[in-house]
Amino acid sequence: MSATAANGSATAPDPPLPPASRGYNAFLLLVAGLGGLLYGIDVGIIGGALPYLEATSGLTAGQLSVIVAAVLLGSVFSTLFSGILADALGRKPLMILSGLAFVLSIPIIALSHGYAPLFFGRLLQGISAGLVGVVVPLYLAECLAASSRGKGTAVFQWLLTLGIVAAAVVGIYYSYRVEAVAKAAGAAALFAFKDQAWRRIFWVSLPPGVLFVLGSLFVTESPRWLFRRGRAAQARAALLRSRTPQQAALEIEGMEAAARAGIQPASGGQSKDSLLRRKYVVPFLLACVILFCNTATGINSIIGFNAAILLQSGLNDLHAHWGYVLFTVVNFLVTAVGMMLVDRKGRRFLLVLGTGGAALALLAVGFLFLRTERFTVDCRGPVTAMARAHQQLSFRFDPATAAKLLAAQGDKAGEIPPGRASLAIIYSYGGYTAATSYVRSDDPAAAPIRITRASCVPANAVEAFFANPFGNLKAARTAPLRIQKALIGRIPNPHHGWLVALCLYAFMAFFAVGPGVVVWLALSELMPTRIRSIGMSIALVINQLVSTTLAAIFLPFVSKYGYSSIFFLFAAFTIVYFLVAVFFLPETKGKTLEEIEACFERLTPPDQPPCP
Repeated sequence: MSATAANGSATAPDPPLPPASRGYNAFLLLVAGLGGLLYGIDVGIIGGALPYLEATSGLTAGQLSVIVAAVLLGSVFSTLFSGILADALGRKPLMILSGLAFVLSIPIIALSHGYAPLFFGRLLQGISAGLVGVVVPLYLAECLAASSRGKGTAVFQWLLTLGIVAAAVVGIYYSYRVEAVAKAAGAAALFAFKDQAWRRIFWVSLPPGVLFVLGSLFVTESPRWLFRRGRAAQARAALLRSRTPQQAALEIEGMEAAARAGIQPASGGQSKDSLLRRKYVVPFLLACVILFCNTATGINSIIGFNAAILLQSGLNDLHAHWGYVLFTVVNFLVTAVGMMLVDRKGRRFLLVLGTGGAALALLAVGFLFLRTERFTVDCRGPVTAMARAHQQLSFRFDPATAAKLLAAQGDKAGEIPPGRASLAIIYSYGGYTAATSYVRSDDPAAAPIRITRASCVPANAVEAFFANPFGNLKAARTAPLRIQKALIGRIPNPHHGWLVALCLYAFMAFFAVGPGVVVWLALSELMPTRIRSIGMSIALVINQLVSTTLAAIFLPFVSKYGYSSIFFLFAAFTIVYFLVAVFFLPETKGKTLEEIEACFERLTPPDQPPCP
């Protein structure tokens, strides 16, 4: 931070940092990056492990869904309490605790045999992710100088994307290994290798967790947390590790001035001013809207279901998986560009650029899918006849079956070649509805479509409430099977698939350079000091709930309404995000946290420019 930024007067620039301070700042960025790497691994690791876990664990489809969702559940739970823990324990102890939770989760998962330890391990992994997602950006915002805060928080996002890339690369490496074993060995050897494959995928993610814990042991506590606890001397000492004496003195003066103005008490006691004042309410609501819209762009669903999207767009299985790897690489590389620009161009500029471009890319994907989905045919009649009196259905969707179903629909199905068709079925038992994933007729390795009561009707009253609070579980256990829709569509050619992939890469690039980098800064910078940790927790809970909801409805929504509809929905939320960035987001580049807080109540001294 320069003297000009602190008091508005034109003075000489700050002297250069001594080597020790530069080294410590680099160490801070390394530790923060390892936290982001853990978060990215938490998000991406299950994608590569799931096919082998499904093939060897003996778990039902419902149990596997719970295993996948357990990370989200744990993240929601820990995010809710992470702000309270960060205030009570301090930022540094919570970072250590979050890393230990991740390290402990790996052997629990990798050595597990059965549903319960798998669920507990994944839940613990989610708890770690929720704590990391709050405490690391919070710690960086309070420790780094205003001139480097954007770069520091961007490092967290950058290595988060590296974690997702690493998970994708590990997954495709084991897919090649499994293919080689399948050609050279028998069924028993293949089963044993798949069982080891998903365990090894989790073991690979252990070293970053250990390094994060070790790194967290050697950083200082947040100077602003120390100042709030009345430990001004320790706060000054913490600042001196990463600042010149002049910079540290200026920031301590800013904290003291903020405390005298009632923005934050220096004693650690409760401030007497109302939480309903503009300086608290406006930035809190703005951060919540940004976190809501950030996930509502569909980013997590597009990452999680990327291979399935590319398969339906016309690519074959291998190309779709390589397409996903390229997607994660684009995310990683463009996030590096965002890191370089965020402290030069500013947060608002990047967010406007990123959301505007992402919205256009999502609309393009929606229109590409709309061109092919207009040929979709509903074959519910022939599929219902196949179920007959058994009230369940199991068949392989191959070209012969596709031709049979399409022939029953007459001329309307003439545009769909049986050899390149896809099928998704929406069905129900009583008040509970389920949908199959899209299956392609040109995929000889595709699993048969199976429709059973167990795959649709909840196993207990708790699951039933979340599936349909108005459904009658007892009646559904004896209700007949009803095929609501059986949608057969035309698989586009590979050229169409690569067009969709390019549009998704454009979406990822715009998201990475804007929202991907800026959202963590917006969250940590906009929140006032008095409510920063609690406010970040609430905003991230909203973020996680939106993510969980979109993940839960993605496949059923796509099965009923098509990929075009879900991408148009994502585009609509992204346009709202763009408007918020254009009309409501202030620029916070180069401002201390106290100056940003003052902007929201126009407490900025007359000799300083107003908050944009």
